[in-house]
Amino acid sequence: MQFRTAIDISKCVMPPLKHSDGVLMLGSCFSDNIGARLINGMVDVVVNPFGTTYNPLSLSSCVEWLVSGRMVADSELFAANGVYNHFMFHSRFSGVDAQGTAQAMNASLAKGRGQLASCSHLFVTLGTSFVYRLADSGEVVNNCHKLPSSRFLRSLCSIDELTSAIGSIATMVHEFNPAAKVVFTVSPIRHLADGLAMNHLSKSLLTVATHTVVSANAGYCYYFPAFEILNDDLRDYRFYAADMAHPSELAVDYIWTLFKEAFFAPVERQGVEQCERLSRMLAHRPVNPNADVVAQFRRKCASALAEVIRQWPHIAKLDYLSCYNI
Repeated sequence: MQFRTAIDISKCVMPPLKHSDGVLMLGSCFSDNIGARLINGMVDVVVNPFGTTYNPLSLSSCVEWLVSGRMVADSELFAANGVYNHFMFHSRFSGVDAQGTAQAMNASLAKGRGQLASCSHLFVTLGTSFVYRLADSGEVVNNCHKLPSSRFLRSLCSIDELTSAIGSIATMVHEFNPAAKVVFTVSPIRHLADGLAMNHLSKSLLTVATHTVVSANAGYCYYFPAFEILNDDLRDYRFYAADMAHPSELAVDYIWTLFKEAFFAPVERQGVEQCERLSRMLAHRPVNPNADVVAQFRRKCASALAEVIRQWPHIAKLDYLSCYNI
């Protein structure tokens, strides 16, 4: 007797991903979650160069910015809550100095554009069908930066608007980097502030629009069932965090396991998992006050890293390895 409907991930045909491939992640915080696990697996990945992005219209604008090479000018920023902000960027980019804020945004743009130009896979996680528009201009914003609600008009996108935006992502990427495979997924994160009925409607519209685009671009577009894994395979409140909206760490780990099975061949998956173990070792901070013991641990880490680089030479190019003090 079976008490759950497990998803057979082997039936989901996905474009193979090598450990040495470049990856770009765009979208909701589910992209951040999987992106963090790719980083731990020492995959060359850039995650959300604009910060977390939820709706397809903003995601289409993100891709347009990256493809066009557009940069941020100081004059585009606005001051609010003691910092300078931009409607296209997450508040983690906001700063007290306009010039420095624009420079940080442009550095992230340049990194994202470079990754999009060379990556083998772009993962786009769609979070919601709702958008916020500036009341005075109708412009869709990526982040409201806690400005008064009177500044914005909130609306639910039509299926045609969503299909057009998601389709434009696929088209722009394919023209800019024909070798890239575009993998769409619908975020399993529930937007409870909308109410359950509106959350289901929002996710349903995203699913229909995404499958329409994937079917029309079958040669380079794919769909990974993250939403279905949490809501139909796991299907239990114990797999949600305390807010009952975000998946728990256990749930994300389960989806990550299926992600690895779907995209990485066994030998590639072995390399990713070897690097995951190494990342945990490198992230460990010894509490032993004995300097000799600490030095011995750091030598062990350096030796383990050198061995992994010997097996997977591309890892030596990863800029985020410099954060490990070994």
